[in-house]
Amino acid sequence: MLYRFDLHMHSFYSADAAAAPEELIAAARARGLSGIAITDHDSCEVHEYLLKKGLERPDGLPVDGFLVVPGMEVSTAHGHMLCIGTTLPVMRDEPAHDVFAAIRDRGGVAIPAHPYDRWRAGIHETILDELPLEAIEVFNAAVTSRNFNDNAHAYATNRGLSMTASSDAHHATAVGISQTAFEMDNLSVADLLAALRSGGTPAGNYLSRREALKKHFGNWFRVFNRSAPE
Repeated sequence: MLYRFDLHMHSFYSADAAAAPEELIAAARARGLSGIAITDHDSCEVHEYLLKKGLERPDGLPVDGFLVVPGMEVSTAHGHMLCIGTTLPVMRDEPAHDVFAAIRDRGGVAIPAHPYDRWRAGIHETILDELPLEAIEVFNAAVTSRNFNDNAHAYATNRGLSMTASSDAHHATAVGISQTAFEMDNLSVADLLAALRSGGTPAGNYLSRREALKKHFGNWFRVFNRSAPE
């Protein structure tokens, strides 16, 4: 069966985002997604919150037909890397190789986020070449230049890597604008990780000018957003 996911987004547990976790889930459901990975910057607090609220399950199964996947966006010493399918302690500024190994050891999949985007801490190709990658983000809706996505797609093709497309949403209104479809037997974190390693079908649209401005200035005005935590 075909399931669709957005595997890169941020809740108000990221300092530059404003949406409540519940808003991200509602927006994803409204777009017809099967699940999402909330990947806050250097924090897994959102998953502790969702587990307590009963909106995420520790066994990796869906809640009311919708799957919330544990994850984090790690600010490694070499750039940003998504941790998908598991949680991590804070590993900010640690080498990308060490972060990759920690994700793999915990059974997750490590995905370089917006590679080639030098303005947004994309991991340089020389480092990518050294990592035994299984997947890479080839379409990020918020890249500073569309050429960066083209370069990532070419790199993934040359290495035969699984490809993902993600919204990198910092507001609920952008959730699902880019997504990846996977053939899976069941809707679960385990099945998703297996499908990620095998390969999915990315499909992406770029942020509108309005959404791009909201993302860019969102952290400035976050204090005025009622969704943001105190």
